[in-house]
Amino acid sequence: MLRYALASLGPIVILVAACFRGGAWSFAALLCVSGFVMLMDRLPVAPLPSRQDARAERMGLALNVALSVLHLPLLMLGVWSIAAGPETGFAARAMLGLALGLYFGQVGNSNAHELLHRPETWPRRLGKMVFIALLFGHHGSAHPKVHHVHVATGDDPNSAPAGQGFYAFWPRAWIGSFRAGWAAENAARARKVPPPRAISHPYVAYCGGGMLMLIAAYGLAGPRGIAALLILAGYAQMQLLLADYVQHYGLRRATRPDGRREPAGPQHSWNAPHWYSGAMMLNAPRHSDHHQRPARPFAALDLDSDTMPILPRSMPLMATLAMVPRLWRRVMDPHLARWHPADPVE
Repeated sequence: MLRYALASLGPIVILVAACFRGGAWSFAALLCVSGFVMLMDRLPVAPLPSRQDARAERMGLALNVALSVLHLPLLMLGVWSIAAGPETGFAARAMLGLALGLYFGQVGNSNAHELLHRPETWPRRLGKMVFIALLFGHHGSAHPKVHHVHVATGDDPNSAPAGQGFYAFWPRAWIGSFRAGWAAENAARARKVPPPRAISHPYVAYCGGGMLMLIAAYGLAGPRGIAALLILAGYAQMQLLLADYVQHYGLRRATRPDGRREPAGPQHSWNAPHWYSGAMMLNAPRHSDHHQRPARPFAALDLDSDTMPILPRSMPLMATLAMVPRLWRRVMDPHLARWHPADPVE
């Protein structure tokens, strides 16, 4: 569990220093969450073992809570630093913004995602609070009630079909998941007796919490604070949607003769075995096992290269590649054809 803690908590020290000092620290922070991760993944280190003992689960939850508690202060510190902090150079502010956005997108989102699947109520609420802080609260409903139900089908806005580029996927996934999550919550509430009060609708908390975050950003640094929050949250959201795009690109569940879809299996998610980015992202790249056992803690997730599609490079590298659609298709479409040889890639 030490490697998970070092990889996920370690960058916070440099990020905080960059917020207060700027300059070379901003460059170091960006390097810490990008080039350093790629370098560490290249070291000949075995993939992290799957741990299913009670101690690992307790320590994992403690790490989840620690990351969540630190999320809001770090986000607001970043907003202040970018909008009104001591660093005046544009380049340093830009590097700090990229570093924070990458951290929130790859670590903060992964951590909140882990909490969404906990069986207890309070961790799920904590995970939703992280998403609300990133102005992405609806993910707290859309992910468990839409994505996990319809993954690898056309009914899931967050499962990209073969041939679709990321920039076409991005607005479709954001808007589609907002609408689908809203519909799923309304359907669930309609089945309750007596009917719940309107104020208890989760989207009230999502939208209201987002407004509170914008007000807090304004209080910190005025209009520039709002702009800084929108930039950081938007970039973090982009990282989450890049992860969805990469982890499900082109994989589709077959339709049975009776018209029903086959159950989601290990062959319907892309995975990555790289040890350091896996530790930093709390095993989010072990995506097939997560979809098979959503309640399984991150340290217990397993990887089987014989039954699970494996990405040709690490998750961070593939997410970067996805931002260049032609290059992405040149690399990924041959790998996709091995898992769907009968499905033409448009």
